Amino acid sequence: MDIKFSNYQVIEGGICAVKGFQAAGVHCGIRKNKSKLDLGAVLSDVPCHAAGCYTQNKVKGAPIIIDQKNLENGIAQAIIVNSGNANTCNVDGEEKAWKMCELAAEAMKVKPEDVIVSSTGVIGEILPIEPIQEHIPELVDQLEESGHLNAAKAIMTTDTIPKEFAIEFMVHGVPCHIGGMAKGSGMIHPNMATLLCFLSSDVNISVPMLQKALKYVVDRTYNMISVDGDTSTNDTLTIMTNCKAGNPEITEENEDYEAFLNGLYVVLQHFSKVLAADGEGATKLIECVVTHAPTESLAQAVAKSVITSSLFKAAVFGEDANWGRILCAIGYTEGDFDINKISVKLANHTKDILVCKNGRGVEFIEEQANFILSGDEVRIIVNMHDGDQQATAWGCDLTYEYVKINGEYRS
Repeated sequence: MDIKFSNYQVIEGGICAVKGFQAAGVHCGIRKNKSKLDLGAVLSDVPCHAAGCYTQNKVKGAPIIIDQKNLENGIAQAIIVNSGNANTCNVDGEEKAWKMCELAAEAMKVKPEDVIVSSTGVIGEILPIEPIQEHIPELVDQLEESGHLNAAKAIMTTDTIPKEFAIEFMVHGVPCHIGGMAKGSGMIHPNMATLLCFLSSDVNISVPMLQKALKYVVDRTYNMISVDGDTSTNDTLTIMTNCKAGNPEITEENEDYEAFLNGLYVVLQHFSKVLAADGEGATKLIECVVTHAPTESLAQAVAKSVITSSLFKAAVFGEDANWGRILCAIGYTEGDFDINKISVKLANHTKDILVCKNGRGVEFIEEQANFILSGDEVRIIVNMHDGDQQATAWGCDLTYEYVKINGEYRS
């Protein structure tokens, strides 16, 4: 896919950048800290075409089971989401998730089957429905176009910042929009990681093409990030489009579909990088770009091997140009390729240095490598010299703080 990063404009408003969407966030009491918002909502003024992607973990949060049923018809109008409790591995999980849909639907005056429900937080603890039921009227009363930031804050767990993004771009000569909010900091690994992401749009596109586009872009963005190698149970990424932009309905792969695909990639790539950079305890974003691979799937596998290597992640934290750990990670990647063709560069926004050629080390100036590794973004460029396919993956360094955060997660 040839992404055109000049064909869009960043705009304000997050998930409410699309006209017709409102959002809100409140503290209902699931989280003990009263300063933390823990219940969020999004509402469209009309039913939307909708699609979703979810965790590939065999253990799935109860809200995912409900969402998969609710989205079978490709229609949704609202979102209800809590943080502080994942509602996973509970005997009454599905009952509670459906109850959240019913409570939200009654207050928002929509159908319960048109509500997307999500939860994030501690696994295996019973979700108390009482604080949610008590505060949903307050939550719905606060729905407004300016409520997007509070909604983004309400889905945070160990995130250090709320994550919002929105763009305007053209489809068939018509201005279109995609906005969204996301969360994710730990328990993140390729195959949809502990993350929630909710997108809004106004592009007129059929449900089958919307689902196809979402899956295609997720495979090349969200499924290419990792923080700690743990695939979560509650990963959910949904998109709702009210189809109001005015473009002819997209029902096949054509130029309009490519324009939408491009916009969706821009948004999800942005969130992927922000999520990886905000990994628990992280101080540096790691980006691995694999070029000239024989197949895209192999390029993806190699890129993911590099950014998931604990040894290499630790080396980046220590700002140690131990490139041998990169080659080691490449070497244990499944697939048929010649390690003796591989070259590796360390890079940042302004400089790159060659550290490995033809699978062997080359002389380089250590101080230059240290300078590259001292920044908050480190880029690894792997050239396989064996084709024309490429892929990019994103991760972060492994720090002392990661262990501290996860050693005290429930407390």
